[in-house]
Amino acid sequence: MPKPPDKPPLAIVAGDADISPPRPLGPHGRALWDRVQREYMIHDTGGIELLAQACAAEDRAENLADAIARDGEVIHSRTGVPKTHPAVKDELACRAFIVKTLERLGLNVEAIKQPGRPPKPYAV
Repeated sequence: MPKPPDKPPLAIVAGDADISPPRPLGPHGRALWDRVQREYMIHDTGGIELLAQACAAEDRAENLADAIARDGEVIHSRTGVPKTHPAVKDELACRAFIVKTLERLGLNVEAIKQPGRPPKPYAV
């Protein structure tokens, strides 16, 4: 009887392979990238690009929010008339883009879990 071939040794595969963003991100965008990748592990090219765009928009939105906080939400024109800071609309547009992009990636849907304990198996 022939001897069976030796099986290769088992190896542990890391389930959390680090996927780097396709371009440099700021601290807020990188934090969003890391959170999403840690939870969802997006691997496809289209998904990676959508996520990278959302993360870049997160950096932009936070920079605009800092400018608004520094200058105030209401500024005064040359004639003294108060008006909304011009960056408010841009910040809101960036945040809306982030939300829509995350929805497009399907990251706003949580898996449905059965409530309570699992049923007991029937006695045989």
